[in-house]
Amino acid sequence: MRRTITMATAVALLAVGCKDDKKQAAPQAGRQQGPMTVVGYIVKTGAVSEPLQLPGTLLPMEETEIHAEVNGRVVSHAINEGAYVNKGALLVKLFDGDLQAQLKKLEVQLQIAEKTEERNKELLKINGISQQDYDLSFLQVSNIKADIELMKTNIAKTEIRAPFNGRIGFRNISIGAYITPATIITNIKQVNQMKLQFSVPEKYTSKIAVGQSISFSIEGNTKKYLAKVYATEATVSETSRGMNVRCVVQQSDAALVSGAFAKVDMDFAKNSNAILVPSQAVLPQARGKKLILYKDGVAKFVDVQTGIRDSANVEITSGVVPGDTIITTGLLGLKPDAKVKLSKVQ
Repeated sequence: MRRTITMATAVALLAVGCKDDKKQAAPQAGRQQGPMTVVGYIVKTGAVSEPLQLPGTLLPMEETEIHAEVNGRVVSHAINEGAYVNKGALLVKLFDGDLQAQLKKLEVQLQIAEKTEERNKELLKINGISQQDYDLSFLQVSNIKADIELMKTNIAKTEIRAPFNGRIGFRNISIGAYITPATIITNIKQVNQMKLQFSVPEKYTSKIAVGQSISFSIEGNTKKYLAKVYATEATVSETSRGMNVRCVVQQSDAALVSGAFAKVDMDFAKNSNAILVPSQAVLPQARGKKLILYKDGVAKFVDVQTGIRDSANVEITSGVVPGDTIITTGLLGLKPDAKVKLSKVQ
């Protein structure tokens, strides 16, 4: 009898305990089914750009090697290394004594031929000679004049002059040296205005246009210089996968030296009215990217297309519009159509 009472008491206590467990579990289950608290962000527009720094090289506006057009011995020169010269300045004089002698000979021949032509002209008037004889004397004068012009041209080739205003480089010849057209006498560079050359990666070639302004700086100098694009190559290099661009530097500065390394700063895809969202709000997927919209207390997943990204924001090119509210926290714990509650809206 005592054993029966004991078992009945144990069963009663167990039943009471189970009821208590159910009462405690019920509010816990209720808490799990409640809306998840998240932070919202109202989609806004703002300015965005894609900055890019490219290596470039400064070049003189014009440069060339100085060569002689003819063989000859140097009799004098006026090459002051590193000096500025004007266009047409005499740099080197080659020996022309033999050419000058030939010129004098031709000038004497011309005088005789002209007198002969004048006499024949008078004889022709009185039919003293035939028209053919007169024409031959006239042709002789013309031929000698042509020979004189040719000789003067050859003499001019013994005078090597500056082709444009610029700065002379180092001299490679001396007085008495015998030079040929292959001899590099010196070089000249037009450095009062500079060019800038750099290569743009293939993906940005469509965004470069003639007349476009860019800025650059050089090593050891924080000053920003301006340049304007004046030409681009027609093809992309197969080796570098870039397109060469040339610009005219807008300033003249002694710090800008031919061959110097330049850091070219460019901003591609500038957009002052871009749709921007925080970077952490974008969910990468196997087939694209998604944002989670807040719609009447429910999380809605939407596909989006992204553009330019910076350290804080991402440009959205499709999928949301300004004024939409997106969720920025608790993203991994949310499922489509899950109930959510906003604790804060940014």
